[in-house]
Amino acid sequence: MEKALVLGGGGVTGIAWEIGILAGLAEHGVDLTGADLVVGTSAGSVVGVDVRSGASLADLYRTQTRPPGSDEIYARMGWGVMARYLRAMLLSRRPEAARVRVGAIALRAKTETEEARRRVIESRLPIQQWPAGRLQITALDALTGNLVVFDAASGVSLIDAVGASCAVPGIWPPVTINGRRYIDGGIRSAANADLAAECDRVIVIAPLASGFGPLASPGNQARALSEAGAQVTVIKPDKAALRAIGRNVLDPARRPAAALAGYAQAGAVAHQAKAVWSG
Repeated sequence: MEKALVLGGGGVTGIAWEIGILAGLAEHGVDLTGADLVVGTSAGSVVGVDVRSGASLADLYRTQTRPPGSDEIYARMGWGVMARYLRAMLLSRRPEAARVRVGAIALRAKTETEEARRRVIESRLPIQQWPAGRLQITALDALTGNLVVFDAASGVSLIDAVGASCAVPGIWPPVTINGRRYIDGGIRSAANADLAAECDRVIVIAPLASGFGPLASPGNQARALSEAGAQVTVIKPDKAALRAIGRNVLDPARRPAAALAGYAQAGAVAHQAKAVWSG
């Protein structure tokens, strides 16, 4: 029985909440770090590296609960960026066309340099090389809108793969890899759970659980996996977690509260997670 852990996007608060959920589930006897496949999108790509690094979930959780340092970078999804996203999505009935429009937004945006952003990504990862366990990291080609899945066999550095998956259009710069520009894999889906189609048991942890316009929601993707015969559950933030996360998922000041909320929520979802993971 192949097991998959799918980790969705959701900014710095999403990373914290996911780590809180994982650490809390482990405390309740449901350790997901032994998944045969880990799929990471955007924030989930960072958590995916954490999971595959061999680091203790308890240690990772403690790190997330610490107050942000003075070197933390604050960012916000401003109304201007959101309006451009809305226009790109609502004017495009085909998902591919919508992704191309968003890619164009990313390529035009004035952001910090790729080099500066790469240093930030590197500082956040506990390892610098691809781990032994199967890890898939999603990104989009900014020009074509096509999904790209990076893994240990792709010939791409782990830092660049994560940087590409986390390259929020209009906020962070697209990542150049072999002459192509790549952006956030969450522009296709908040979790890209369909990549776990080969697996029999799938747990999706999705800070952003809703779809929008042509973006497939984690719930719909999970439903398709279930209809194909897999045992699947989607874990999304409860009301307390949503309050802790707040409206700006890029605000590091909200990170400790998001981690605590994820850890607290784990007890309520442990039964459903165990039913899928262990039968």
